Order: sequence, then structure tokens, then C-alpha cells
Amino acid sequence: MGTRRVVSREFKVEAVKLVRERGASAAQAARDLGLHQNVLRKWVSEAVADPVQAFAGHSQQKADQAELAALRKEVATLKIERDIVKNAAVWFAEESK
Repeated sequence: MGTRRVVSREFKVEAVKLVRERGASAAQAARDLGLHQNVLRKWVSEAVADPVQAFAGHSQQKADQAELAALRKEVATLKIERDIVKNAAVWFAEESK
């Protein structure tokens, strides 16, 4: 079994451009780049499906995932603030007795 080759986002973008913009066949472009044609076809499909976020990698989140993480953080903060207000209300109620 071969080792997995890691390539940059720029490499993938340029490989996709060979097929989509320059008219090379996926099979020929894959041979020229030393790739399996199924890998290149997968990259082309990813680029067509989501051109902005294609090949974002593991370290970059898609916009909706980043928004979801931010909203979850905000909800946690709001729950803490709510609990503080509840506890203050209970404390003031007990003090006024």
C-alpha cells in the first residue's frame, strides 16, 4: 500500500484549473501531475460543489461551522449571565426578609 501524498490547496486549485479552464482531460492531467485520475476527479467535484471553501483543509472551518461554534459560545455565555442574575435575585430576596 502506498503512502498518502499531502499536497497544498494551491496545487489542488491549479490541478482543477487544468481540467476546468484549460480543457485537459482528467485522465491526462492526473498522469501529468502524478495523481490517480479518481483523486483529480474528486477535487474537480469538490471545487464545483463549493468553489469558495473547496480544499479548506482540517485547520480551516467552513463558514457555517464557524458560525455554529460562535453561536454555541454565545449561548454558553448567556446561560452564565442568566444564572448570575437568578442568583442575585435570590440573594436580594433573602436579604430583604
